Amino acid sequence: MASRSCANFLHLASGNLLDIPQTPRGLPRVMTVPGIISDMDSCSSNDGDSDVASSGCRERKIIVANMLPLHAKRDGETSKWHFSWDEDSLLLHLKDGFSPETEVVFVGSLKVDIDVNEQEEVAQKLLEDFNCVPTFLPHDLQKKFYLGFCKQHLWPLFHYMLPMCPDHGDRFDRILWQAYVSANKIFADKVMEVINPDDDYVWIHDYHLMVLPTFLRKHLNRIKLGFFLHSPFPSSEIYRTLPVRDEILRGLLNCDLIGFHTFDYARHFLSCCSRMLGLDYESKRGHIGLDYFGRTVFIKILPVGVHMGRLESVLNLSSTAARVKEIQKQFEGKKLILGIDDMDIFKGISLKLLAVEQLLQQHPDLQGKIVLVQIVNPARGFGKDVQEAKKETYMTAKKINEVYGSPNYQPVILIDRPVPRYEKSAYYALAECCIVNAVRDGMNLVPYKYIVCRQGTPGMDEALGVKPEYPRTSMLVVSEFIGCSPSLSGAIRVNPWDIDAVADALNTAITMPESEKQLRHEKHYRYVSTHDVAYWARSFAMDLDRACQDHYSKRCWGIGLGLSFRVVSLSPSFRRLAIDHICSAYRRTNRRAIFLDYDGTLVPEASIIKTPSPEVISIIKTLCDDPKNTVFVVSGRGRASLSDWLAPCEKLGIAAEHGYFIRWSKDSEWETSPVGADLEWKKIVEPVMSLYREATDGSSIETKEGGLVWHHLDADPDFGSCQAKELLDHLESVLANEPAVVHRGQHIVEVKPQGVSKGLVAEKVLSRMVNGGKPPDFVMCVGDDKSDEDMFQSILTSVSNPSLPVAPEIFACTVGRKPSKARYYLDDTADVLKLLKGLATATISKPRCLPEIKVSFESNA
Repeated sequence: MASRSCANFLHLASGNLLDIPQTPRGLPRVMTVPGIISDMDSCSSNDGDSDVASSGCRERKIIVANMLPLHAKRDGETSKWHFSWDEDSLLLHLKDGFSPETEVVFVGSLKVDIDVNEQEEVAQKLLEDFNCVPTFLPHDLQKKFYLGFCKQHLWPLFHYMLPMCPDHGDRFDRILWQAYVSANKIFADKVMEVINPDDDYVWIHDYHLMVLPTFLRKHLNRIKLGFFLHSPFPSSEIYRTLPVRDEILRGLLNCDLIGFHTFDYARHFLSCCSRMLGLDYESKRGHIGLDYFGRTVFIKILPVGVHMGRLESVLNLSSTAARVKEIQKQFEGKKLILGIDDMDIFKGISLKLLAVEQLLQQHPDLQGKIVLVQIVNPARGFGKDVQEAKKETYMTAKKINEVYGSPNYQPVILIDRPVPRYEKSAYYALAECCIVNAVRDGMNLVPYKYIVCRQGTPGMDEALGVKPEYPRTSMLVVSEFIGCSPSLSGAIRVNPWDIDAVADALNTAITMPESEKQLRHEKHYRYVSTHDVAYWARSFAMDLDRACQDHYSKRCWGIGLGLSFRVVSLSPSFRRLAIDHICSAYRRTNRRAIFLDYDGTLVPEASIIKTPSPEVISIIKTLCDDPKNTVFVVSGRGRASLSDWLAPCEKLGIAAEHGYFIRWSKDSEWETSPVGADLEWKKIVEPVMSLYREATDGSSIETKEGGLVWHHLDADPDFGSCQAKELLDHLESVLANEPAVVHRGQHIVEVKPQGVSKGLVAEKVLSRMVNGGKPPDFVMCVGDDKSDEDMFQSILTSVSNPSLPVAPEIFACTVGRKPSKARYYLDDTADVLKLLKGLATATISKPRCLPEIKVSFESNA
């Protein structure tokens, strides 16, 4: 049953759900028709899906995020809005990774509500002065979208928090989901207003906009689209609990490139695609790619960096130097441990405080000598969990200070107020150790900032009273559950839930020899300084450009409704097989060869009943009874099953076990392939496969006369796939000197004799027709999997044989829209049946012998 969330776009984005005002149309460069930009002067483009490259325009990147990198303030006297750049915004910093000639356009919301009457004027000002396009979400929609679906559903789920009961998270609310879709639709409309589809690249940021790619891809099939997720991506066991899981996955898969901070996050995403959508991925030359309806969706793994220049400029401020001296005086004679975290339940602040308590308890000599300064950033969300986390933090800090403190000494100092940038930099520069103890976090750049500030600048050196050549040191204690952890190999990694281990790590950090601290710092600083935000943005942009290179070398068209929309992208020569076209060729010819696969072609792959329907038997029998036809069913199945199921078709040729056995008709004897006479290798294969069957729940072994097949369709998708790869390597190793080949197919690993393939069957049949004085003038081959590709290739090779008097008409057709050596495709077994009905109708002189056949012509799908 279709999900209710797969409703029509407009139904979700409008209707009675929310009263969304019309978008102001006063912006320049407005798109009047999808793919056509007005007022663009020499940079105007024709069609977004045109194969003609546009003229040389200035390169442009459209950066789309929930919030614009702007500060907004209303003048108290004039009531006019004043805007300025948010100098700390990552979106602003990533511009450093682009060339100076690149124009960057930002699309997002403002952090303030703008009255509807002022929106057009503000939009014009922001576009002219900042190249920003505001989305102006209505207040009610913004609340349901951001504070509702994003913060109550996605953010907790992506941080591994499930709403097990009302006290621990909110249950799924479809009204909030509809608000999320509506907000994404508004973002899409704003992007469409300014995009030049042939030239611009669109880069979407974070979990707030995960269905936006679907809206954009629907309008512009060849849009150049990248997405970066700044939060964790949960394991499939967590993610699969989301009722709209498929819609969000398909939204992301409408991008060309999807970025993650760590391989763990990417691995979880790929596992979800495999388990929920049945998609496999492969790595080619270091790049991970998913084939999604002919499009390759690339996966990028690279943690974001910091803006070195911004951090260093703050260190050189006089206010920073003054604050450094104040802090030095305040904590003279003490070692400073620093923590900077948002106030939420995932940052592990209370766990950190408990570790400090344990440290002071285990090492009484450290009392009076260490201080934890915990800076608490304002909470980004509001809710019971935040208040509980704050209450617990204050209670724990109070308890520690009462037990281990004195009138002149507090081991824990909480700074719970907005802390200016220069003050944070001063604390970074003076801290002996920085601890990030989050139980789950996307990236967390606090360790990177700490390292840069500990490296210092000439201005900071002067404030600290140290010489430029003075050795730099730093120590990091980081949770293994944060995104930056893998890149900080010199840090002490901890499990934040293990209080004893964190206390021991803190003790190790503050007592470590200076020489080792220096070596660890140098290693970290080399990485952080070379992998800054510019490097990250530049690398992502380069990979996005590479991912979009073949956009105009393929035919594209959209399929699917609502949020299930996706684009099929295939070779220009690959097209749907029009039934009346092949029937016309069929009638004109007299020596026809027809090759049909069985599973997935005549019978649905997923069907439990594997026997052919009476209708299939009737149609095949009609085709076989025509003396002009040579019809073969070529399958990997055993000969006993095929001969039994297809017994009514007496004149049908059968090639079983990929051609190891061939029978030309029911009256003829089975011929065995001479190349497969030696089957001693089966004694080697069977125990190996049995080992993997026992180790892989849900797997099975199929024994054939000429081979063995290990099936893992009913096994766990990830484990089955992993075991299949391992089995493939194992068998290739033990069979290296045996006359057998190992083949991995869809949910199978098969071993068969060398020199046996469906392609050789096609060659043998065509050769016999030529030698019998009946060279074929019509060849049709229909199949659905990798083994059928051999037939397609063989047919194309055989018909080019100079011994043929006339080149036959070739119809190599795969089932399903996917990359193939075939020139044609049909969607499914139902389409195959329609095709065969059409041929059967053309075969018989009295159409009334078969049910009435309705055939439609479709040259493009």
